[in-house]
Amino acid sequence: MAECENNNDVTQPTDSEAGPPKLSELLDNGWKIFEEVDSTNEPLGSNSIQVRVKRGIGMLEEASRMVTQLDLFSRNEELEEIATADLKYLLLPALLGALTMKQTSREKRLDIVQSAQAYFTDFLKRCKEYNVAQFELPNSTSENTSPDGASENGFSTATPDLVSMAAQRQAKIERYRQKKQLETRLSDVRKAVDSGQAEDEVCREFYLLNVRRWVTVSLEEIESIAQEVEILKRMDGLKQSAANQPVKPVRPPMKPFILTKDAVQAQVFGAGYPSLPTMTVDDWYEQRRTLGAMPDHGTPSRIAVEEDTDAKEREEEEKELKTERDDEESLMKARNWDDWKDTHPRGYGNRHNMG
Repeated sequence: MAECENNNDVTQPTDSEAGPPKLSELLDNGWKIFEEVDSTNEPLGSNSIQVRVKRGIGMLEEASRMVTQLDLFSRNEELEEIATADLKYLLLPALLGALTMKQTSREKRLDIVQSAQAYFTDFLKRCKEYNVAQFELPNSTSENTSPDGASENGFSTATPDLVSMAAQRQAKIERYRQKKQLETRLSDVRKAVDSGQAEDEVCREFYLLNVRRWVTVSLEEIESIAQEVEILKRMDGLKQSAANQPVKPVRPPMKPFILTKDAVQAQVFGAGYPSLPTMTVDDWYEQRRTLGAMPDHGTPSRIAVEEDTDAKEREEEEKELKTERDDEESLMKARNWDDWKDTHPRGYGNRHNMG
């Protein structure tokens, strides 16, 4: 981030010995970490990014504690009464909220977005007290859902009418336009600040432009967080209801039965069949398939295949036994066949009706 040099900053410790980091260093380092994380191409859920996010949050939290101890801001003073070097510390809650939203823990997502919502709301309240910019504060986030449909996050969950929807759309367009104007002006002022030759008025304008830009960003973030909180709470409710539902016992298969008009008819005339069935068709089929008497899903019967294979093996064995015993009849028949093949070419006896 750009930094305005000011040797008269009363918030900086004057101890020359090595000690804890200064307030300005904590803010500048935390702000720099946010800008790096916000513009990086690395996955936000990577371990290196999450380590930097936690480190930045720790720095900004320590800076917030120091600001509270130094009592830099008071509700009884005006914006013009704040020293130029102290204006940048107004950004601490907004930067904390933005870095908190960079955390990616799914199990703690609801706590994360609610913490970020509290940071953004605190920032907007302080800016409203100092009249930094013209905007409307979101409703209180500490109350539960009211009868008229206002939810915990302060945004109405009732179905909005066309007039309110048009007003909200127009407000978004106006915020977007103001944000672009602030960013354009901020880019020009940043060049003068980065040169190191900026005067006090330029530095003051630089910090005020940053604060006003973060007002628009915080309003957008709070609106987005309100929608996410509602979704997360509904998801938690669905998970809890699913977990509390009793497990349905597995029903045993229903035994076959015969309907009769009444018990007397069944006792006198019987069921009309020699006997009641003792198993279902599926049970009978499974029993027969296990015994190998039925084909399995269209495949040939295992027993039939095995019988065919056994017959061929027995025939081969008989031929081998006859050859081993030198059966005269078999030997004579084989020799005659060989002699006939020597004097008759293949296909000799298949010339009937060939002209």
